[in-house]
Amino acid sequence: MRDLDRMIDEALGDEERELLKRIGEEPGFFGQAFGLFRGPGGWVNVVVMVAQGVLFLAGAYAAWRFFDAVDPVTQLRWGLPSAVLLILSAILKMSLVPRMEGNHVVRELKRLELQLALRRD
Repeated sequence: MRDLDRMIDEALGDEERELLKRIGEEPGFFGQAFGLFRGPGGWVNVVVMVAQGVLFLAGAYAAWRFFDAVDPVTQLRWGLPSAVLLILSAILKMSLVPRMEGNHVVRELKRLELQLALRRD
């Protein structure tokens, strides 16, 4: 991958290199994660994260009650909801990963579009 990047960099002109430098490097993981909360659809991701937090806290509370329970019926009464709530929490958290990957693909497509537009001129 590094060789490909080097070959692309060598093929670019000075003006194109300058434009790509202005665009900047690919953001790191945390930059991508926090970038999910910006833009027109960011409020949806905020709602998903709030729901995920509520589910996690409820699951943790139910797990705590499960480990405090003495008889098997009470353990089942707290253990099953705990497992379901914690799994739902993980599912909601993982639902944001495809969005991060989609944003990555869109960024790369915009770079390609910029390079193609510069080649046409």
